[in-house]
Amino acid sequence: MPSIIDYSIVLKQLESEGLHCNYYNGGSFGFPATAGAQTRGWLGPADDTIKPAMRPNVRGVSEPFAANLANWAAQAWQRLLPGSLWVLPASHWSFELTHGSQHGLSDLLVAAGIDSTLLIGRTNAAAIQFLPPEDRRFRQFIEGLLHGLVSSDFTLVFPGRATICTVHHHKQLWWVSIDQQIVSGLDAIL
Repeated sequence: MPSIIDYSIVLKQLESEGLHCNYYNGGSFGFPATAGAQTRGWLGPADDTIKPAMRPNVRGVSEPFAANLANWAAQAWQRLLPGSLWVLPASHWSFELTHGSQHGLSDLLVAAGIDSTLLIGRTNAAAIQFLPPEDRRFRQFIEGLLHGLVSSDFTLVFPGRATICTVHHHKQLWWVSIDQQIVSGLDAIL
């Protein structure tokens, strides 16, 4: 059953991997420019706002967008990034459950095995931890996020692997890693 990881643990882990938090108590993280991180984007619907310089690093996904992106995210996790996986809001839980993604997010959490009342008062981005045997629950949760996100984003964290992924509300996954083997593996999945 997925569990909640306190934000203090999330922050300590990600800072130890060289990531910095973009918003106080939030779940949006990034590598410093000097880290040499590489980005890969997996896109659902066409997006003309992608900068031309980034286009060689993006791949389109066929319909059904949310289901295919969720399946490929699970494949990346199981094949390239084994171990625990954390899902956290880019903002914080209180915002998401009362304003940002309040429609359907509580139901997604319950379906994943998490009591949303344990998160609604948290003004930080505590993580929901999935373990490898919880692959099906993870796929359902991410597919639900990709279907339901309107303006908010979430972050996937793979502790100890120097890789994160933004679950973007435009039905996109944006991977960032400083590990060339992982980047090459992501390129091979699609």
